[in-house]
Amino acid sequence: MKQIVKPMEDTPLIQAADDNNRLELLSPTSLPRASAFLWNKWMMIHMNCRGYAVAQFMQPEPAKYAHAPNLEAKTFMQPEQPYYAHHPGRFFYIKDEDTGQLFSVPFEPVRSTVESFTFSVGKNDIHWKIRKNNLLIEMCLSLTENDLVELWSIKVSNTSSDNRRLSIYPYFPVGYMSWMNQSGEYRADLCGIVCSSVTPYQKYTDYFNNKDFKDKTFLIADRIPDSWEVNQEIFEGEGGLHHPSAIQQQELAKGNAWYETPACCMQYRISVAAGMTEEYRFVFGPAKDEPEIAGIRQRYFGTHKNAHEDGFSLAKKEYADYVAKGRGCLKIKTPDAELDNFVNHWLPRQIFYHGETNRLCTDPQTRNYLQDNMGMSYINPNTTRQAFLIALSQQHLNGEMPDGILIEKNAALKYINQVPHTDHCVWLPICIKAYLDETNDFSILDEIVPFAKTTEAAAVAEHINRAMYWLIKDRDKRGLNFINQGDWCDPMNMVGYKGIGVSGWLSIAVIYALKVWAIINEQINQPELANEFLSAADEMTTAVNKYLWNGNWYARGITDDNVVFGTSQDKEGQIFLNPQGWALLSGITDGVKRRALIAAVEDHLESPYGVEKIGPPFAAMRDDIGRVTQKFPGSAENGSVYNHASAFYIHGLYSVGEKERAYRLLRKMIPGPNQDDLIQRGQLPVFIPNYYRGAYKQFPRTAGRSSQLFNTGTVHWFYRSLIDGLFGLRGDVNGLRIEPQLPSAWPEAMITRYFRGAEFHIEMIRASAHNAIRILVDGVCLDEPVITNIEAGKKYAVQVTLG
Repeated sequence: MKQIVKPMEDTPLIQAADDNNRLELLSPTSLPRASAFLWNKWMMIHMNCRGYAVAQFMQPEPAKYAHAPNLEAKTFMQPEQPYYAHHPGRFFYIKDEDTGQLFSVPFEPVRSTVESFTFSVGKNDIHWKIRKNNLLIEMCLSLTENDLVELWSIKVSNTSSDNRRLSIYPYFPVGYMSWMNQSGEYRADLCGIVCSSVTPYQKYTDYFNNKDFKDKTFLIADRIPDSWEVNQEIFEGEGGLHHPSAIQQQELAKGNAWYETPACCMQYRISVAAGMTEEYRFVFGPAKDEPEIAGIRQRYFGTHKNAHEDGFSLAKKEYADYVAKGRGCLKIKTPDAELDNFVNHWLPRQIFYHGETNRLCTDPQTRNYLQDNMGMSYINPNTTRQAFLIALSQQHLNGEMPDGILIEKNAALKYINQVPHTDHCVWLPICIKAYLDETNDFSILDEIVPFAKTTEAAAVAEHINRAMYWLIKDRDKRGLNFINQGDWCDPMNMVGYKGIGVSGWLSIAVIYALKVWAIINEQINQPELANEFLSAADEMTTAVNKYLWNGNWYARGITDDNVVFGTSQDKEGQIFLNPQGWALLSGITDGVKRRALIAAVEDHLESPYGVEKIGPPFAAMRDDIGRVTQKFPGSAENGSVYNHASAFYIHGLYSVGEKERAYRLLRKMIPGPNQDDLIQRGQLPVFIPNYYRGAYKQFPRTAGRSSQLFNTGTVHWFYRSLIDGLFGLRGDVNGLRIEPQLPSAWPEAMITRYFRGAEFHIEMIRASAHNAIRILVDGVCLDEPVITNIEAGKKYAVQVTLG
């Protein structure tokens, strides 16, 4: 998606709608091309998590059922995806049988001007409402809890005073399925189109791995069509998708696709009286075979015990109940209404998606798996607990963590997980600290967990001890941590591939991890271990400040050839964000260094769309750093507003009390609220993307553009920054600690905090007469800013007065 079309003057681009907390995208004069793209992103954010789990039971690796002609073995991640009408569109053509006028909804591919248009994003579904040619078209898309399917409905209402003769054509492109075997045909017994394929393979062993895959794509309907076409090329003909040759005929040709690219297109020829409405419902998705499709048809369109509610309607309600389980632990009301809507509804949903689906991957990177489940501490701590035990069961005896965690028995390490990285151990104490703060469940540290490929087992605490010892040992003679072929930054793959280069960020992150783990050891009455880890952290702090401080900020690392990089002497890549943020978190800076690096970040990296990861970005390959320097300047890790790194920095700012700077950058992560910002980013504020384009000084025209990638560890750190920093409602061993850092412009804030089974209704008010924080709990003033002796099931009324 290039941009969102700007509405007429004085017309809001988006507005809040009903009690479902919808966001509505409005365009009174033309349909924005963005809508087809945005619904796809909504569907992924609202992914039917359990449906994917069901699919993975037989098919371990997630796969597409609506295909694009990607280059084989050359596709990994596709940011800013340049999708086109053939994929992943689902749309409906509507033809007036008397005049021959044709348009499509929601917009693609005819792109016809309409009288009015609404794109409405809800918590459980999305709606379109379009008025055109005296017709009202209402479309809805929802998902289900237990099946990997899409539920579509379309209502066509005649708002004129005349009878209307129409043809309605649902068109769902399937795309290029397989070079080995692909076909499609209409099945009268299923009342739908079934497209079949065979997943390509060469090794005979893959036949046994693939034979139970869901290699069929189907579109089934609740009403028998008058005609259909399954051959995409014949459907388009010379007219193309904007005016298909098949639609120019009175009826579709009832064609099939024999080793040809299939599509799912049906035709309904109807007569609609004045003021009347016709509705059609469809189910679209993958299946293993026709009996499975038949079962799906019976579930959604068959007769049910409750005559007043069929399976289609019931599934939508069940899905609404399911996603409600992703409720976060915060509900807020602040002077920033857009922030409230995002935090109360969309942010926990994105966290829930990550924790439930593991990014639709069966071998998530270890760092991603641990951070994603750190976020689940605030939604479903039991999921977090189990994830830590699974991850640690794959740890090596020497303490090293693998590059990926296998969460399905037939999974294998793939893609980036075949490249050695050195940071995975560092996330163990950092992420488990959030879980302990939220739950106070220190019993997890006593759980006995085996090591990988051995019968030896140890308590979780010992597993993390060994991880810390591995990090302490994996250093060079200067005392800095080796980087191998990458740390948190995957494409920084050539700094240390010879086994000599070191990571400045990782060395600083290890200091932070050691300090966090030392605190936890003190809490579990292990003072000797705590002192040992603190001593190692102090030693490493000396090394970092000696070899990596560059006068105003910390360098990113030292290459195999002993070249320090990420310094003011570099032409490109002078300053990297991560070492600065983690320097704040780890406490390695004194006041002078802290002020200098914060000023350097603001001067070199901050843009209107957030804080950039590298400045200036690299413009050409630097082969002692790696492929990060080959990415387009301002994209991805090469100088974008890489939100994950930004979230680390924001958390670091809160950790040193820089509340105004922290909130300013936190707010920049959410698109809007003004229209120009929404248009530039090309994204509704319903998720935080992996990145926004950077290189603001070099390429201001494209700066701020959303990557549209919703897989990102950003959201967990964003939420943690809200809890620990902005609202200061963090748990500890004693209870709920209250240390808010509201921006000075806020006179008040109302927060509901769900914590350890209790419910806290908290009113924060700024009063200049008070120089210090004052806390009343159920009318009783606290001597210390922590609520203790919390009773599960109880509701607490808390008043916080800020100076």
